[in-house]
Amino acid sequence: MKASLHSNDHLYIQVAEGLEKMIAEEVLKIGDKLPSVRVLSDQYGISMGTAFQAYYHLEGRGLIESRPKSGYYVRFNHNRFPDLPNAVTPDPVTHDVSVKEMIASIYTDIAATGITNFALAVPDASLLPGAKLNKSVVWALRNSKDQCMDYEHTQGNIELRKQIAKLAFNWGGNVKPDEIIVTSGCLEAISLCLKAVTKPGDTVAIESPTYFGIYQAIESLGLKVVEITTDPINGVDLDHLQKAIKKFPIKACVFIPNYNNPLGSCMPDENKKKLVEIISRNNIPLIEDDIYGELYFGKTRPRTCKYYDTKGLVMHCSSLSKSLSPGYRIGWVMPGKFFDTVKQLKRIQNISSPTLTQAAMAHYLKYGRYEFHLKNLRKALHTQSLRYVQAIIKYFPPDTKVSRPHGGFILWLELNKNVNAFRLRTEAMKHHISIVPGKIFSSGNNYDNCIRICFGKPWDEDMDYGLMMLGKMIRKMI
Repeated sequence: MKASLHSNDHLYIQVAEGLEKMIAEEVLKIGDKLPSVRVLSDQYGISMGTAFQAYYHLEGRGLIESRPKSGYYVRFNHNRFPDLPNAVTPDPVTHDVSVKEMIASIYTDIAATGITNFALAVPDASLLPGAKLNKSVVWALRNSKDQCMDYEHTQGNIELRKQIAKLAFNWGGNVKPDEIIVTSGCLEAISLCLKAVTKPGDTVAIESPTYFGIYQAIESLGLKVVEITTDPINGVDLDHLQKAIKKFPIKACVFIPNYNNPLGSCMPDENKKKLVEIISRNNIPLIEDDIYGELYFGKTRPRTCKYYDTKGLVMHCSSLSKSLSPGYRIGWVMPGKFFDTVKQLKRIQNISSPTLTQAAMAHYLKYGRYEFHLKNLRKALHTQSLRYVQAIIKYFPPDTKVSRPHGGFILWLELNKNVNAFRLRTEAMKHHISIVPGKIFSSGNNYDNCIRICFGKPWDEDMDYGLMMLGKMIRKMI
């Protein structure tokens, strides 16, 4: 009996997903031989070419392998994933933030050339639509009355804001262009929001661990932090947050609900709704960093906290840096009830964001088939995540714990307690391999034996060699 296929996906994707499900459920076990291409073609009523494509797709993800003159065999099962990293409960005290020197040392080599780079948290340029973006830049120059040399409106290019408002439909948002302020990347958006709702000496709640750039912004404003326990799957521990709100005078929360950097956790939508209820009850602004929200691996985009906001307390921040072009520095904020304050701060800080890149991005979003690009990018990143994890299982000690992100391009590894991640980084750089130690993702004395690995670069021999060498160094430290 032939299998029936019903969806808008390519036929080979449907076939591959069906086989992947059977592998995950161990209907097909590691080492089992798969049906021949001819048999698969007959079973699904597809062409031989489509059957080959399905197998190539699964082979690219590292789930099956081709054996010369023998056929295709199951190679990997998701059940072989390592244990998850532990959720750390930070000390129940506020911290002065001091990460400047540590981060400066990391940035010395984080973007260096001639190294195997697992540190830089951006998708590889080969995954981005460079040629189409170039055309949009040329269009912007040719169609601007002043060749984009004049200041743009403080709030941002109107056409760009219209396109950003359309993107909000992906998470169910009903946003008007006049409610958006364009910024120079997502971190500027977060910084403006912090300035709008805090003053020096105030306390801010953050995840533990969280993106070190957020620490830099907090430190520069003279703020204190209270770190909230974060689960590697479900994100912020809401019970811990409520206890912290009762204990400390928290003036704002800064969270990354969708695919946290570095844990990769994604808060279930019902938790986001509950989080908004908590901050609304306590009248605490929530600065929501949604920079990875579009990079989901599943069928649907996760909601945002902004979707559940009825009081204007959620200040939604995002950008195109992780999905389209890091160097164009296009971000934005939907500041809710704090709009006027954030707009004034933007005007004071830098008048407006660059005119040329705003006009170019507006044109690309309108005509460049952004959704088509995103679909291909998500597929590539998901495949890369599997290949990187498989290599970590192969080369790292068996007690290594690894996160399981369902979006983004970051892995969080908890290593043996005897491994000092800063020493590992120093040793790795001697071999021209760059990683980020976990300590800079917390202001407390946590994560000394953790590292962040980015899988934004397509899998190749260099990546395989880099992880193999890291595995050897870790084993020596143990």
